[in-house]
Amino acid sequence: MTDIKEIIQSPVFAKQKKKLRKQQIRNLDEAVKYIFNTPESGDMKVGDLQSIQVYKFKSSNQQILLAYEVIDSTLFLYTFGSHENFYRNLKKYLQH
Repeated sequence: MTDIKEIIQSPVFAKQKKKLRKQQIRNLDEAVKYIFNTPESGDMKVGDLQSIQVYKFKSSNQQILLAYEVIDSTLFLYTFGSHENFYRNLKKYLQH
């Protein structure tokens, strides 16, 4: 169990969040708070996405995936979205 002291949003994450409606932002914020309190809650990925965790939550009757990584005491929020092309886009972002 790691005590998280800092949260860093990727530029992609911040840009996506600006496009959401108020209720979707509340759902996303609840998911981030949950991850903040229990960082081991997400599914650990393997292969190309090794060390990345993905947490799944519901927003507007749709399942949303949120990719994050905990390094030391910092929570890095990479991206979120529906399952369609999620992992492909995440790999592309992480390679840059």
